[in-house]
Amino acid sequence: MLPAGMDPRTPVLVGAGQVVHRPGEPGLPGPVELAAESLRRAGADSGVGDRLLRSADMIAAVAPVSRPYGDLGALVAAELGATPRRTVQSVRFGGDAPQRLLNTVAQTIADGRSDVALLTGSEAVYSGNTATRSGTPVDWPEQPEDVGPDEIIGSDRGPNSDMETAAGLWGPVYFYALMETALRHRLGSSEAAHRERIGVLWSRLSEIAARNPYAWQPTAQAAADLVTPAPANRMVSTPYPKLMVANLTVDQGAGLILCSAATADAAGVPRDRWVFPHAGATATDEWFVSERADMSRSPAIAAAGKAALGAAGIAIDDVAHIDLYSCFPVAVQIAAEEFGLPIDDPARPLSVTGGLTFAGGPGNNYTTHSIATLSGMLRADPGAYGLATALGWYSTKHGVGVYSARPPERLFRAIEAQVPPARREPALGYTGPASVEAYTVAYRKGPAPDRADEPEAVVVSALTPEGTRILVRASDADTLAAFTAGDPLGADAEIAADTFTLLTERSAR
Repeated sequence: MLPAGMDPRTPVLVGAGQVVHRPGEPGLPGPVELAAESLRRAGADSGVGDRLLRSADMIAAVAPVSRPYGDLGALVAAELGATPRRTVQSVRFGGDAPQRLLNTVAQTIADGRSDVALLTGSEAVYSGNTATRSGTPVDWPEQPEDVGPDEIIGSDRGPNSDMETAAGLWGPVYFYALMETALRHRLGSSEAAHRERIGVLWSRLSEIAARNPYAWQPTAQAAADLVTPAPANRMVSTPYPKLMVANLTVDQGAGLILCSAATADAAGVPRDRWVFPHAGATATDEWFVSERADMSRSPAIAAAGKAALGAAGIAIDDVAHIDLYSCFPVAVQIAAEEFGLPIDDPARPLSVTGGLTFAGGPGNNYTTHSIATLSGMLRADPGAYGLATALGWYSTKHGVGVYSARPPERLFRAIEAQVPPARREPALGYTGPASVEAYTVAYRKGPAPDRADEPEAVVVSALTPEGTRILVRASDADTLAAFTAGDPLGADAEIAADTFTLLTERSAR
């Protein structure tokens, strides 16, 4: 019998499963195998075995990167012996996908259009790379290119503006590194002080991963080792060496079982397995990083957090267990600031998994792992609340979910939070005076035998006297030397058609 006053359509998470296939273990599993196994483990976790798996009427899948499938959910359902009426999949790229899909699933259940829904995702980048290097064929299922789900969730808009592309900003590590120095500039920190700040933050995450049985790299790391370039920790893009960026080369899967409270009760799921999604909100920042008013802030995550916490009827101080999406240190710092959270509170760490460097960064699917981990913590702490964030592209697409084993006071409602406009005009092709707002130096591997890191180019974000923003890429020796040997944040510069010239040595020290 349901608790008094509970709507029978109340969505409830009743099973969570995770799987990690580490180097040295036999086999080369693919995304379908890993996703299916994670759901089998979720079935066992629910206390009723595969009963709910086989009766699922909906399956939502996070799009895999290691082997693109048009409808991963259909392949996983076939592996499990399920015949869902509806399959849903996220767009090809975006770490916001798990929370967006969970919002869709929970809302569908709350609307009475689903009784049992599965949510899963996985990546097999490590096995795929291993197979390619060794020439070993993989026995992964194939799917015709014209196959697709019943619905695709999310935005697949391209991530780069023309100005960003022209400056050679083409991947997350370079964008986030640029955002990191923008944050340092705003905080007024020296290079050394900020390096220590993010090293300590990342070291704490590694300690959490060391206690996580599903972490890809479960080893605690000292802060100094994380921020210091070394042969096994080469510099990628200042201020980030390799051990401060998301690790995508993993084999991992996670799966969740959600159903209505009435279905969970009828299936005999023990009440101590029940975890409720109290609220889920999504929001989108100004799409292009270079067009944001402040590259070191996120109005969208602030809006999504406010909406999710408000719908759950709580404040951030009521949340005991937190997982902030942690692809790069700046992402954690931005989110923490928007939530009003300190980044150094040992009583309330900002990750439950250890983050995407140490726990693993399985493509778009990281947050499914954080929700699965949270569910176990909330069962053990049934009066507490948990919060997870999800993030896509360059701190662009956001999701926030609030969870608890405590029943919600109102029926779940997915929210798309409104974000106040905060745009800065780009100045593509600008020439004239400007000041250095942020920068990152991109590195490449040097020649054998020592392969010492070599600075390849510096990307500078500069503000014009009118307040517009220009991105400049420079690779001449003098400019590289200025940005590798010095710290020209805040310096005056002159931008010409083919040159970038520093005029002062003023910095944020």
